Amino acid sequence: MLTTRFVNGAPNWLDVGTSDIDGAITFYGGLFGWEFRSAGPDAGGYGFFQLDGETVAGGMQTTPEQGPPSWTVYFQSPDAEATAKAAERAHGKVLVPPMDVMGKGHMAVLGDKAGVPFGIWQPGLTKGVDKANETGALCWVELYTLDMAQAAWFYHETLGLETSAVPFPGGTYTCVNPAGAGEDAMFGGIVDLADDPTEESAYWLPYFEVADTDAAVALARELGGGVRAPATDIEGVGRVAKLSDPYGARFAVIKSAPPQS
Repeated sequence: MLTTRFVNGAPNWLDVGTSDIDGAITFYGGLFGWEFRSAGPDAGGYGFFQLDGETVAGGMQTTPEQGPPSWTVYFQSPDAEATAKAAERAHGKVLVPPMDVMGKGHMAVLGDKAGVPFGIWQPGLTKGVDKANETGALCWVELYTLDMAQAAWFYHETLGLETSAVPFPGGTYTCVNPAGAGEDAMFGGIVDLADDPTEESAYWLPYFEVADTDAAVALARELGGGVRAPATDIEGVGRVAKLSDPYGARFAVIKSAPPQS
């Protein structure tokens, strides 16, 4: 489970790059109740989405040269430079080299062996998001890939992540957890693109917890977003839907099933 007691290898930050930050602020504010706060005049337009005064994500306006609008998931690293070098040894790429972020920490954006972008955050004054696994906050991440074995190997070599097979309706699901943390620390999964007709390209998909999946789907539509996969019940997991914001950034929402006793 995702918590804000971050450990190395677990997601600790995420942000959206968008072609219209004002439009994104309106969309996510309407959908999740987020408010946007600028990171200051030296931050290049970057800012923080907050819920009840606590940060749940970041966001900024990007150009077409920086890629299409999308969410980027960041994973905790004890040493951004070392993690970037590990990614290169595992045949990945450094897309944005490690850099200091105004004393708040060090960040980099890497690409895995298949080219999927992801971020790393080495905490400084900012440890990560303030909320996780709560309504309106990140609660799960999923990697869609054409080669699950290759992806599992890459992220083990780069971030130390471990995988395990979990029984799932119709088969098994490959879960991911930080090194040595065990299944209680599972924060995401790896999915074969061939098994999901709703997905066309490899990427990391963030899931946000909601109070009512169907209401979130209807509201996203009303706010100009898209529905990529309608609300669906998954036994033992919850009610899930895949959405996109008005600018094309992909994400999912879930009303999680109550923990099984």
